[in-house]
Amino acid sequence: MSPSSGAPRIDRLVTSGVFSLDGQDFDVDNNVWLVGNDAEVIVVDAAHDPEAILAAVAGRRLTAIVCTHGHNDHINAAGTVADATGAPIWLHPDDRMLWDGVHAGRAPRELADGQEITIAGTSLSVLRTPGHSPGSVCLHAPELEVVLTGDTLFCGGPGATGRSFSSFPTIIQSIRGRLLPLPPQARVLTGHGDETSIGGEAGDLAAWIARGH
Repeated sequence: MSPSSGAPRIDRLVTSGVFSLDGQDFDVDNNVWLVGNDAEVIVVDAAHDPEAILAAVAGRRLTAIVCTHGHNDHINAAGTVADATGAPIWLHPDDRMLWDGVHAGRAPRELADGQEITIAGTSLSVLRTPGHSPGSVCLHAPELEVVLTGDTLFCGGPGATGRSFSSFPTIIQSIRGRLLPLPPQARVLTGHGDETSIGGEAGDLAAWIARGH
């Protein structure tokens, strides 16, 4: 990493659009996360507004577009951003059926559990966390004390599981087994809404289970 490129950082861009599934449409605000420095960056969840995302990339080398899962509101700008930059798109293959509903005929690269994504001198580990969707993943950056959770874990509980391809017992297993063992001070950067921390959510697991959704 050259001195002029700076230390790695994470920036948030909020974009707005429509989430569609099971014949229903919902107006949503999405968090688009940009991880990198002044020279290079990755985009996590290219949602809704490719022009705004490209403006946030701001001429840096975009090395990857990483999708935490395949719901349309997290991937619908990915193709345009990839075409404009040449960056590859990564998605876990278990969400390919969701991807194909938005980007038929265009194949993303396949994310794998344990895969390391390196950007700006830091690494993000792929944690497979199914439940909200079969191919949901989170990205853990230990050096930055951050985990990007997509729609697996929010401030206040798990992501929604009352729709097609989702499972409440599975998301609870993913959170308990893959996320709660992370350091309690780790910031949780979510797919929608405010950030939280692992420690701030860990004590509520029993209440989520009792609530049952």
